[in-house]
Amino acid sequence: MKSVILYSNCFDIFLVMSFSSSMTQQADSWSSCKRPTEIVRLRRKRARSAAESLGASRSSPASIPSTAPPSLHSQSKSRGKRRNPFVTWNNSVSRPKKLFVVDEDGDDVGTLIKLMSTERRSGDRRGGPSRDGLAEKSLSEDDSLLEIEEQHVDNLLLKNPLAIAPISIAPVSCAEYPADWSLKTRVLFTSPVSLSWTGQPKAQEEALGLSNSCRAQFTTLPCNLQEPTSWLDLRSAFQQCLVYWQHPSLPWLSLFPRINAEKNFSGKNMPWTQDVAIQESLMKEWSVSLSSLYSLLKAGLCPYFYVCSYQFTVLFKAAGFAGSDCITALISPTTRGLREAMKTEGVEFSVPLLKERKRISEQHKTIQQRGEEQEEENKDFLQVDEDCQKRDEDDDGCSQGEDDSLSWLKEMGIQDKIKKPECISIQLQKEAPTLSLDHKPESTVCVEGSHSFNLINFLINCKSVVAAAGSQTGLPPTLLAPTAFRGATMNVLKGRSINVKNLVDCTYQNISSLELTGPILPSSLYAITALLQTAQKGNFSAALYTHTPTAVMNIETCREPCNKAVGNLADCGLPPASINHLQQPSTLGKTALTHITMNNYSYTWKIG
Repeated sequence: MKSVILYSNCFDIFLVMSFSSSMTQQADSWSSCKRPTEIVRLRRKRARSAAESLGASRSSPASIPSTAPPSLHSQSKSRGKRRNPFVTWNNSVSRPKKLFVVDEDGDDVGTLIKLMSTERRSGDRRGGPSRDGLAEKSLSEDDSLLEIEEQHVDNLLLKNPLAIAPISIAPVSCAEYPADWSLKTRVLFTSPVSLSWTGQPKAQEEALGLSNSCRAQFTTLPCNLQEPTSWLDLRSAFQQCLVYWQHPSLPWLSLFPRINAEKNFSGKNMPWTQDVAIQESLMKEWSVSLSSLYSLLKAGLCPYFYVCSYQFTVLFKAAGFAGSDCITALISPTTRGLREAMKTEGVEFSVPLLKERKRISEQHKTIQQRGEEQEEENKDFLQVDEDCQKRDEDDDGCSQGEDDSLSWLKEMGIQDKIKKPECISIQLQKEAPTLSLDHKPESTVCVEGSHSFNLINFLINCKSVVAAAGSQTGLPPTLLAPTAFRGATMNVLKGRSINVKNLVDCTYQNISSLELTGPILPSSLYAITALLQTAQKGNFSAALYTHTPTAVMNIETCREPCNKAVGNLADCGLPPASINHLQQPSTLGKTALTHITMNNYSYTWKIG
């Protein structure tokens, strides 16, 4: 029994000793392995040391390319795939680092191109030869690759347009802004200098300004005014700039603008809508005023005037203005019915924007035709000829059938009074391009020379000038002019001047503003800006609100500049500076000025 117990104890001791020895061996095997964090730390340390040694060898001028086998850093740099941290060091590679190359000249564009080139080089290496072949490359080969890439980057920098062209283009500053023939409904002036001198005038100042406006007398102001409020001539000249002449003028109705202005007439007392006698009286007086305006325009005593109808607006300009040597008239927008009526009355006109659009389309067609081959063009022409022949044959067949089917009309003698349906459809197809222009800026019509007199007669006798229904029934168009004419009423633009504080660079600055409302004529706008230039020491800005149908009035009507002498414009009722300004050819096209800024006596502007 004792022997059995001793044997079992010995066996237990043997098991314990064998288990402890096996655990010791397993611990030794685990201690030989390394954790991923330690592997990464050692890899970074060796890569850093290899990079320092590589930089030192390149910086020394007498350095000789090393023939030693590639280090761990070169191996890792030549391989693009990420290394598994659990494999042995013999197969370990590191991911190439993205190098940020700093340009010596400090050019951000060159730095970006170099960085992109470095990343592309690393990508090409990732898609290159196998790992074994890359591990055998020497550092000299890497140096040659770097030199090639540097030359490639230099070529890119030389070909880069951003390094030569300026980043932003400064707005052009001029002594004057271009002439704008559109009507403005509202103008807002702002300036850091006080605009209190534009407030309510005294009785003497207002009387002097109105008298000078009727007599066409203008005062010359000094270039620099120290205290504008104390200058009587400045305040009276400002009142003179606000004057305009209008017919008809009804105090309880706003007769400008007239297009899409039904809400201005709703709920107002209009006795002429139901009384034909009043309508005829209003139209008779309007005809006399229009004839008086045209006579003044022809004699050079009126520079321009506007006819504002409920459908369109007409601008008449005297000879010598906008680069033209004859009287010109622009009508916008128009419809096919209006154009046909003008042709019937003998008013010859042109459509400038339609000609321009056709010219541009023809240029595009010629460019496309030049790009095609001659053989394809010949085939197209042959195909077109065949189609035309077929259409002609079909038309002949249809016409024969129509003649046979409508032969009974000839027997009755009324074949000329009835139009054939095919003729009507063909005519509509021809007129489709002109129908698409209706109520658009491209439908603007230009009348020049002696045909402007025919246009005046057409406007007087045309019944469609006056609305036959709606809130504007029986009310003749509004006439606007900068000078007096028969039956006109003198009106003044409404102005309001206030001082506000504007937040600029975290500080509040005093800003003075002036708001003008009403039909602001081109000459009035220029005269007001000329006064502000003197009184505000060359620092102000203006936001312009254009009557949309009149924005197209800035198109160029004559392609050749005015060479021959025109009549004397000194008696047209405008100051010499305004005459010189409006004599310049139009350059804005279909657009109008939306913003004007003067800084240190130099103008910049925006169009829209």
